[in-house]
Amino acid sequence: MTRTIRYPFDAPPDEGTAQEIAPGIFWARMPLPMALDHVNVYALDDGDGWTVFDTGFDTKRTRGAWVKLLAGPLRGKPVTRVIVSHHHPDHIGLAGWFQAGGAELATSRTAWLFARMLTLDDQDRPPPETLAFWRGAGMDPDILAKRAGERPFNFADVVAPLPLGFKRLSEGDVLRAGGRDWDVRLGQGHAPDQITLWSRDCNLVLGADQLLPSISPNLGVYATEPMADPVAEWMDSCARFQSVARPDHLVLPGHKLPFTGLPLRLRQKIDNHHGALARLEDCLSQPRRASECFAPLFKRQITEGTYGLALVEAVAHLNHLERQGRARREMGPDGAWLWRRV
Repeated sequence: MTRTIRYPFDAPPDEGTAQEIAPGIFWARMPLPMALDHVNVYALDDGDGWTVFDTGFDTKRTRGAWVKLLAGPLRGKPVTRVIVSHHHPDHIGLAGWFQAGGAELATSRTAWLFARMLTLDDQDRPPPETLAFWRGAGMDPDILAKRAGERPFNFADVVAPLPLGFKRLSEGDVLRAGGRDWDVRLGQGHAPDQITLWSRDCNLVLGADQLLPSISPNLGVYATEPMADPVAEWMDSCARFQSVARPDHLVLPGHKLPFTGLPLRLRQKIDNHHGALARLEDCLSQPRRASECFAPLFKRQITEGTYGLALVEAVAHLNHLERQGRARREMGPDGAWLWRRV
């Protein structure tokens, strides 16, 4: 196993431009209006058209970036297929826009169902179930009051309408794109049934958010499935991918820069969460709400802008400790769950 993670490309392509990673495989970036200010997208040359892997948000700026990209580096050829790695809006946001232009959508069944359901679930205020979940996690009362009176984030705000019909991709499938055959392998934890593609003909891996360098994706629990254990699913996926990962694999991730050294990176991902769980377990020598567990998990200051993501990830790690019999919870007098190590 290599002891080094390497980045063959020093800088990302500018907005509206593309970097050719390998013959017929192009890397571009789409802007995001948040701290993580980009998502990587990839175009695979199929001869008379392009297969696009992930899309970015449905915003005027992102559509403009795609128009510029298609007219320039992608030589005016149409997008004939969109492969969406998972249902999060920065990855599926423009899939429906491409479909309206004649492209086929391919993704996992779970990703399509989640995305279509969420685009139809347009809310003016957080529903009672979400408010109850936040209270149970011990959300700061001021933040809770503020969010209760605001329009929440809706998928429909940044995801184009998804028409009926898609091609399902499943574990073990093989698809042809960019002049190569790709094995479909599904990851779990960050999003259910996330698509990763592993080339049979070269060392390329389209890793989406399942295989990121230098940062870890959010492993969150929400009111939709409050007892979920995405931490176990994440570590199980990392362990499964270790059996096929090679040091020379060039991973094309959903964020940050392409990298090699995947076996080491997978080991880091597993170790990082084991370390976080051990620190969290030590912290639970006294009963604590999920909102009181940020310090041992993240080892940095959590601001209001990242508070929601930190809260759902704290619940995820607490759920994992409970599943393992290392912690238990009981309801506190203020309606928030109190967690304590066993």
